[in-house]
Amino acid sequence: MARLSRSGPVGYNRPSVAQEPFSEARFVTVSEVAQLMRVSKMTVYRLIKQGDVPAVRIGRGYRMREEDVHRYLDSRYTEAG
Repeated sequence: MARLSRSGPVGYNRPSVAQEPFSEARFVTVSEVAQLMRVSKMTVYRLIKQGDVPAVRIGRGYRMREEDVHRYLDSRYTEAG
């Protein structure tokens, strides 16, 4: 299983696309994101289509910047209780 690393503490403001060149960005596949989130690949495709997670189309597949995936997860995090 692919493991996505995380740079910076919680709440860390990651650079935007304009500040971080694509050549330095780490891209992940739909399957890797689905494994990380423990959801189906269809759910990840739905998030892409809704615009919740930005993605780049490469051939017939999609790639997402690792930072964008973590930003999405950070924004959806809620405390239980």
